[in-house]
Amino acid sequence: MKIWKPLVAILAVTVLGVAVGFVSCGMLFNWVYELEPTNVWKPMTGPPGVMFQLAHLGLNVVLVAAYLLIRKGLPGKSGLIKGLTFGLGVWAVGTLPGMFSTYAFMTVAPTVIIYWTILALVLCPLKGIIIAAICGK
Repeated sequence: MKIWKPLVAILAVTVLGVAVGFVSCGMLFNWVYELEPTNVWKPMTGPPGVMFQLAHLGLNVVLVAAYLLIRKGLPGKSGLIKGLTFGLGVWAVGTLPGMFSTYAFMTVAPTVIIYWTILALVLCPLKGIIIAAICGK
């Protein structure tokens, strides 16, 4: 496989994450961060900085690499089904345990945890589908 396909996939899922984060966390659902307790959040004077975006990009490198490593073993005949399955798997083993631990051990409003869990349930499969569509077989 040519290296440009994974690079395009990395950039595409990063742009998706930034756009969804801006619209959801920054605009539509930013009210969840005003629920008590509010002292758990760092002060935000603007959007996340360059270091956050670079870390986001780096995590998407890992995400695309993980897909490329296991895609042949994913169920489904089409790449899109494989991508959907991959995204749901990432949500199941990544988001769910993290959100359970957040609920159990941190002082964060339960509404925030539910919001993050649902947001990830939408975003993870979308990222999987995008990666599969770009990287192909």
